Amino acid sequence: MKAARLLALCWVTWALAGAPPPALPRARILWTGDILLSRQVETALAGGQGSPWQAWRTLFAEADWVAGNLEGAVGRAEDCREAASPCFPITAARLPLLVQAGFQGLSVENNHAWDLGETGRQATLANLRDQGLLALDYETSPHFLDIHGIQVAVVALNLVGGPAHHAQALSDVAVRQKLRLARALSGLVIVSVHWGTEFLEWPSTAQREAAAWLVGEGADLVIGHHPHVVQPPEAVAGHPVFFSLGNHLFDQKYPATRQGLVADCRIVGGSLSCQGIASVSEPGSGITRPDGVRTYDLPKVALHVPLACGGYELRAIPDPSRRDGAFRLAGYRDGRKCWESPLRRFASVETARLDGREDFLVSLEWHASVLDHETALRPYVYQVTPRGLVARWRGTALAWPLLDARVLPGDEGILAALHRGDSFLTPGAGAGRRRVAAYRWNGFGFSGVEDPELQRRCRQRLGVGLDGNPERP
Repeated sequence: MKAARLLALCWVTWALAGAPPPALPRARILWTGDILLSRQVETALAGGQGSPWQAWRTLFAEADWVAGNLEGAVGRAEDCREAASPCFPITAARLPLLVQAGFQGLSVENNHAWDLGETGRQATLANLRDQGLLALDYETSPHFLDIHGIQVAVVALNLVGGPAHHAQALSDVAVRQKLRLARALSGLVIVSVHWGTEFLEWPSTAQREAAAWLVGEGADLVIGHHPHVVQPPEAVAGHPVFFSLGNHLFDQKYPATRQGLVADCRIVGGSLSCQGIASVSEPGSGITRPDGVRTYDLPKVALHVPLACGGYELRAIPDPSRRDGAFRLAGYRDGRKCWESPLRRFASVETARLDGREDFLVSLEWHASVLDHETALRPYVYQVTPRGLVARWRGTALAWPLLDARVLPGDEGILAALHRGDSFLTPGAGAGRRRVAAYRWNGFGFSGVEDPELQRRCRQRLGVGLDGNPERP
């Protein structure tokens, strides 16, 4: 609603000035299902089969950003891990086909992303980057995009396969942080998630619960994959959720696996709306072709206004060469970039009126320290000026090693912190436990506060229970 009111005010201002309003940015995003470049698909390509995307080139060319889910890892079949069955090795020479088709991003968070171990994982990331393709991984999420001036953030998750497949859990503190950071610095948050049960043609209870949690944590659009069959999209808490797009390029033979769906989402007039484009493959071929538009009763979603502080809209400026998720924070005014910070590994950013008068930027950043000999989260407090960010407090990890921190709403200057259970003097001891602490801004830093009611509010703000552990969705 805030974005809609701001847009209406701008239109009134332009009308009173007698000037035509500027054209609102428009964008079209296409997202496909599972893509296989191994087994029978590789055999067909090695035998001289042309591009599997010949039938899609015109459609993809009409879009502003095209993404999909890439199953497997770049490397040799002999490097498949023993636990990876089936294993999907990808020949690096096939990746240019994705570029030629029109893809710009590929999710590499799924239960086959580690089929070739760490070596295959790094080879996949490096080869995609060399081709100019954005590898949508969890480690460096959120991924920030600028599509015709629209700030978009993508968080990639894998909820399938457990630790052996480097899966995440929604109870992980870092997952909540990534969604929070994405929401703060974009107008649209997309979550690409690998989940569900193979060949199940309707979403499971776990998928529905996870979808509701993701939307509650800031996702505007959820794109799902893994079941290899289409699970029709639905509205979840007023947001479109594509539970499963099915296969886009695969060699499975069951009739339902030859049906796919492409999420077709458009941003027009400050809001997002989505429909689907069906796909079908003929028996004996994994190559698909479009099969008509599918309309669903999906709600429109208004774009939200990214974080602003000190009169500047804050945007993330990613560095494609970095593999640690670091980016520059830039301040914009009237659509013009006014300043840019050095590269930082931000975990979260928020504004807070710590002294009751002026808005400060409070961030969590990854920094190494000679005091605790760790690269860990440190809270920082910045004043936003015409020269950029000026540090008012270069944070330590407070009293104990830090996992998360958020400012309580209002002008009290209270920082809610989630700590590990160990200490700087005896790291590792009691690390399985967690503790919540409250700190008050004193003008020079934060001082601890002992207050049961503040403790309760801090736990609520951090989304944790009495034991300090995150509440499960």
